Amino acid sequence: MFSRSTTIFRRSCRYLLRAPIHNPQVKKSFFSLSARSFAAVDAAMADSSTGVTAELVRSKLIEKLQAQHVEIEDLSGGCGQAFMAIIVSPQFESKNMLARHRLVNAALKEEIAAIHAWTPKCYTPEQWQSLMQQ
Repeated sequence: MFSRSTTIFRRSCRYLLRAPIHNPQVKKSFFSLSARSFAAVDAAMADSSTGVTAELVRSKLIEKLQAQHVEIEDLSGGCGQAFMAIIVSPQFESKNMLARHRLVNAALKEEIAAIHAWTPKCYTPEQWQSLMQQ
């Protein structure tokens, strides 16, 4: 049974890794696997907008966490794929960093699923005041 599975694997690898056929008598063009992959990536990137905006994320955080101060920065150049946030909320009192991030991630569950990168920085109002005074 083991030898049969390796034979199937070997055959499939030969198909995927073989060089494109170049025959001058054949007018049909052959594309390699990588060319098809790049075409698929280009098509996917053409409509890469997730519908998630900095303002949407900001309003949800204010609504769900009663945040006193929220700064959202779109790191992806406007396509809505990567965000960094500074969030100041009294709900972060007596919570460690992991618990704060879990609270934020629960509030933005749908938005985080749609984006590529999310970096929250969570502070209590007292911590934020001390940072601003420095």
